[in-house]
Amino acid sequence: MNDDAPTNIRTVSPKLLEMLVCPVSQTTLRYDAEKQELISDKAALAFSIKDGIPLLVVEEARKL
Repeated sequence: MNDDAPTNIRTVSPKLLEMLVCPVSQTTLRYDAEKQELISDKAALAFSIKDGIPLLVVEEARKL
């Protein structure tokens, strides 16, 4: 592994985060850049982000 390689951590647009809500609790989501997930604290779920696209599918969410 090349230590000089850039990290693959992407950012999510703050405007996009303002518009997105948890499909379960209808509350705002918290962005975890390191894990590339959107976190719903109220629903205790983590939704993956693949290629910059949030995957807000409840069945595929990780339980916290």
